Amino acid sequence: MIKVVVLGSGFGGMEAVLTLESRLGKRKDVEITLVSNQNYTLFTPLLPQIVSSYIEPRHIIQTIRDIRRDKKFRFIRDSVTGIDLDRKLIRLSEGELSCDYLVIAIGGTTNYFNVPGAESHTFALKTLQDSAELRDHIIDMLEHADHEHDITLKNEMLTFLIVGGGYTGVELTTELRDFICRYVIKNYKGIRLNDVRIALLEVSREILEGVDPELAKRARAKLQKGGIEVRTDSKVTKCTENGVEINNQYILRTGIVIWTAGVRANPISDSLTVRKGKFGRILVNDYLQIQEFPEAYAIGDNAIVDRETPAKSSQPIAPVAIHQGRIAARNIVNSIENRPLEKYLFTPSGMLISLGMNDAVINIKGFKFVGFIAWLLWNAVHLLKLVGLKKQLQVALDWSLGSIFPRDSAIIRFPQRCRICARKRGVENKKY
Repeated sequence: MIKVVVLGSGFGGMEAVLTLESRLGKRKDVEITLVSNQNYTLFTPLLPQIVSSYIEPRHIIQTIRDIRRDKKFRFIRDSVTGIDLDRKLIRLSEGELSCDYLVIAIGGTTNYFNVPGAESHTFALKTLQDSAELRDHIIDMLEHADHEHDITLKNEMLTFLIVGGGYTGVELTTELRDFICRYVIKNYKGIRLNDVRIALLEVSREILEGVDPELAKRARAKLQKGGIEVRTDSKVTKCTENGVEINNQYILRTGIVIWTAGVRANPISDSLTVRKGKFGRILVNDYLQIQEFPEAYAIGDNAIVDRETPAKSSQPIAPVAIHQGRIAARNIVNSIENRPLEKYLFTPSGMLISLGMNDAVINIKGFKFVGFIAWLLWNAVHLLKLVGLKKQLQVALDWSLGSIFPRDSAIIRFPQRCRICARKRGVENKKY
């Protein structure tokens, strides 16, 4: 029995396992196993809209059991604790798993670039839990600010800082602005629009680095016109519970810091005795194989193609992970069936960036769109990429209802990281 194991249920992992299923699913001598610590696949491009209460969290996930249905691949929900490439063994929290071929697609983690205090004093946006926690914390801060009489403290509570001017940072910033303008100002009587400050920090000279300069300039102008403070050439050098230090000198006090500045490889990759590239990503060859272990493939945020200029072909974005998952799966099939391997070649077909309600910038194969038409295209493309008609209808309905009715500001779970609530609990405990 030939055992093929895929680790991770993100874009790359799911594409790999479904490609393997379509090519090898009918063979009785091949066993395909998917391992993930979550029992669903997450459509991460829509996480900013969870934060802004535009769509429901469950509507951008699809359970693996529903995707599998009558397919033959096995699914194990468990956490990977280690990988022994020499012995072809995967250690899980509940046991071990052997394999003949392996696809490592366990995703990346937030890259804090060793900035002091960044991990402990900022909010990330990588998982569904991150988005729900951030949403609740933002609303909690608004609730406190609504009845705060100290102007200095109120201004601090209503200063929202996003670190990282890439795709996620820009889309999160505009979603937050829409939530403030379309819902908060109307429903929180103690908060005026002038009280709110939204700032986007980017270490480079421009936001959306790598995007068409004309569209990036258009996006920046849109953000600034909407009252968002865009600060480039601004490196965060320290984070505290009260704010951030910028360029080793300027202190910006804020109630919430959201870190969207970068991605590094999963910590599981650190223990592998293979060559690594930038930010701990595993170096793979043109066929996506780990050079030292050709039966093992690494894709997505964990991998970087070992070429002279690998940047565009190894970007930590969904289209790259999907294409790599497909190529890795095909090459496993080619190896099993003694056929030549297929080289991984990726050419970006375009970029799509939402700038909030009714606006976006899009470049698809050289055709550029901005404004309302681009926004409609952005919506259509993201709907089509969602897994399953049910999820597509649910998100489309969320968007429709969000355009007609007020957004939901209920705090689902009590914010555990609110320092204001913590101080109040401390005072109450002293009374007893």
